[in-house]
Amino acid sequence: MMKTIWIILGTMIAASVIAQDNTNSLPAIPAPVSSPAAETAPAPMPEPEMAGTNAPTKPVKHIRKHRAAVHKKPAAPEPVVSLTPGPAEVTASQLTVRGQAGLRGETVAHLHKGDQVTVLEQINLAHHAADEPSQWAKISYPTNANVWVDAKYIDSNGTVSSKKLNLRGGPGENYSVVGVLQHGESVTQLETKGNWIKIEPPTNAFAFVAAKFLAEVTAPPAPPAPPAETPEVPPTPTQVPQPQPIVMAPPPPPMPPTPPQPETPPVRIVQHEGIVGPCGSLVAPTDYKLYDLATKQDIDFLYPTAPNMDLKGLVDARVIVTGEEGIDQRWPNTPVLAIQNIQVLATNVIKRFSREDLRPPKQRH
Repeated sequence: MMKTIWIILGTMIAASVIAQDNTNSLPAIPAPVSSPAAETAPAPMPEPEMAGTNAPTKPVKHIRKHRAAVHKKPAAPEPVVSLTPGPAEVTASQLTVRGQAGLRGETVAHLHKGDQVTVLEQINLAHHAADEPSQWAKISYPTNANVWVDAKYIDSNGTVSSKKLNLRGGPGENYSVVGVLQHGESVTQLETKGNWIKIEPPTNAFAFVAAKFLAEVTAPPAPPAPPAETPEVPPTPTQVPQPQPIVMAPPPPPMPPTPPQPETPPVRIVQHEGIVGPCGSLVAPTDYKLYDLATKQDIDFLYPTAPNMDLKGLVDARVIVTGEEGIDQRWPNTPVLAIQNIQVLATNVIKRFSREDLRPPKQRH
């Protein structure tokens, strides 16, 4: 066994010695002889250096950002618009109609290029965002937009029961006011949503659009009328011109008499003393009334004209009420008194009487 190992080891040593001798004995390769043409040829240009993988990249990004900032185009200034009341045409492909002048106004409708609108006035915002138009046009409310009113101020005949009623761009008090209806005006109901009614837009409703997307429509001037031709009268044989006969125009027909215009009833300011009590009827024009304690007869329905005028705390109190008195069509026997001033004389007056005493004489048992 040991003999075999020594034989293998000797063979390996001999092979390594022979390989080393062969490597050291290789002849040197002679250098090629350069030709005259090769000596006169121009030397090749060195290639540019390329950044290695470990080269920093942050300065390159910084330079790119700087160049992008330098070449960024400034925002175009807003064109100056000066609109006058009258017809105008939409120049944008689609234009948003809002309930207020500014991007904070909710969207109430959309207009398209070529649509006609009526400009009421131009509004220039003193304070606005950088990307918000500063010039807005107040226009007549589009017929395809929604108008909503509070249902509790519309009676069963479809008329306004309050003194004034706000028109809003949506079913809620958080929407913009786009007009006002007066007492007694009729409305056309289209849809009901909770306590709100959608109606047809009245003629005095309004909305807002960006003024730069409108162009005024000017009517072409009327062509001038041709001058009237006067017929010439041929002269007589004596060459003496004859005078033209004067034709008298017939007198104009008498104008029909103008019918007398109905006089506007004067405002009626009254002052009544009585007891404040609840109406007790769901269809009454107001929730509270003023009645006479002695006769048990109703004097007026009490209509508060201010939000902080709470009559609930004055029930059963004797008061003196001053205000404008009018008649409601549904309750002709009891007028409505719009409160201007109320003076409390005594509180809890009827607590000393029984319910039987407060009833009218015909209802007592």
